[in-house]
Order: sequence, then C-alpha cells, then structure tokens
Amino acid sequence: MADRSLRGMRLGTQSLQSEVGVEFSPRKKSTYRAADGTTFEVVFAADAEVPQQWESPKSGQEGILLDSDGQQVVLDETETKVPRSHWDMLLERRTRAELEELLQERLAYFRSRKGQEKIGA
Repeated sequence: MADRSLRGMRLGTQSLQSEVGVEFSPRKKSTYRAADGTTFEVVFAADAEVPQQWESPKSGQEGILLDSDGQQVVLDETETKVPRSHWDMLLERRTRAELEELLQERLAYFRSRKGQEKIGA
C-alpha cells in the first residue's frame, strides 16, 4: 500500500470549481495619480464610496483621485461630527459643582461602609 501514489491530479494546485453560472458583483475602476505623475487604477464595488486618496501598489506613494477627464476630483467636505467622550456627555447633563457634590457623597458612603470615616473633616 505504501508504495502506491496518487496519480492523475496535482493535489492543491488546481481547483475543481468553475466560473459557470457565477455572477460577479458590479464594479467600477477609479484612476489615481501619484505625486511623481504616474497613474494607477483601483477596482471598487459599484456601490462603494471611493476615497479621494489611495496608496499606489507599486511605488507606495499617495495617489489623488482623478475624474474621467484626468482632472483631480474635489469631494465636498461634509462637516463630520467630532466624537464625544463620556466626560463630554456627562458635562451636558450636570455641572462641575453637581459632580463634585456627588463625588463627595459617594466617597463618604464608601468610607462609612469600610468604617474609615475621614478624621478631621
């Protein structure tokens, strides 16, 4: 048994699947120009938002999006919301004086639970 080998197929090098009946998703090509003047194309899904800058796969330089006429595309800069931190949201609901008062109440509560009431306060 050990002296026999599998014949007729290179294992792992060829796929047995075919592209018959496969419908590819719609795509579009976007052209970018790098700082050195070279252009390159990137394929995106038809419904994807195309970024204004893309890194060239060959040179690694940032490329700027071009329209069909070869001119640089200027996208509308929509005002993006600045992410708010938990502290910002807290300050929208309470003043600093209220927060300080709550802090002192909670500290007093925790100290009394441990039996370590603050001396001299």
